[in-house]
Amino acid sequence: MTFKLSETMSDYQMKKSWLLILLVVMGISSCVTTEDATYLQEPELSAYADEYVPPETYLIQPNDNLYVRIATPDPSLSAIFNIIEPGGMMRADEASAQLLSYPVELDGTVNLPYLGLIEVAGLTLSEAKLVIEEVLTDYVADASLTIKLVNNYVSVMGEVALPGLYPIYKERLNIFQALAMAGDVDDFGDRYVVSVIRQTPEGSIVKEFDITDRKIINSEFYYIIPNDVIYVKPLKGRYFAVNSAPYMFAFSAIAALGTLVVLIQNTRLLSQ
Repeated sequence: MTFKLSETMSDYQMKKSWLLILLVVMGISSCVTTEDATYLQEPELSAYADEYVPPETYLIQPNDNLYVRIATPDPSLSAIFNIIEPGGMMRADEASAQLLSYPVELDGTVNLPYLGLIEVAGLTLSEAKLVIEEVLTDYVADASLTIKLVNNYVSVMGEVALPGLYPIYKERLNIFQALAMAGDVDDFGDRYVVSVIRQTPEGSIVKEFDITDRKIINSEFYYIIPNDVIYVKPLKGRYFAVNSAPYMFAFSAIAALGTLVVLIQNTRLLSQ
């Protein structure tokens, strides 16, 4: 009887040890280190050059929408060249710009009232403004022109706090500001491989970069451009977090259930 009891208790201790080992391994594999979550580090080996690379300038593309407003000293003359809102009002706020925009056609032209078709694809906003102003001088000499890109958005997806589509209100928006709008990368987002899907005249391209590296500030990846899609991948093997309340409850429940099963089995053995 003594031998049987000793053997039973030994089996119980072994099963309990394996259960504890399993929980420890699961916990360790789900931990995120400070290094994984720290931006602007100085790694010994960097993927970026030390020299500053100028950011890309957005070029107008087919299917873009342009807000174009022409102002002259004569309101009646201004009304000829502009779309008028219901009630006869002309505004330059963000909401009216969305409604009062002109599409860039597949052939790269934009059709403006009385000015006709003007080719703007492949130009920056500044260059397009000069082209339109040159055409406008044939009609009026003292006009001022405002041109904006209406589809000025960035999409942030993946392991961020608030995925979504966000408007860009400034000319230069860097990657950290874009991620901040989405609530930053969450605990289990891979900051070493962040993808940017970018539309170009030649088609879509995908770029990947490391936002933990300080030298990203000098790279072409630092600034985003309209219609970029930012995707933050999850860390490999980091799907469970010991510092996340739902998973803590799950681990505790599994541990309690496992311990209960082992106790029941050994109680039955002892009673035999």
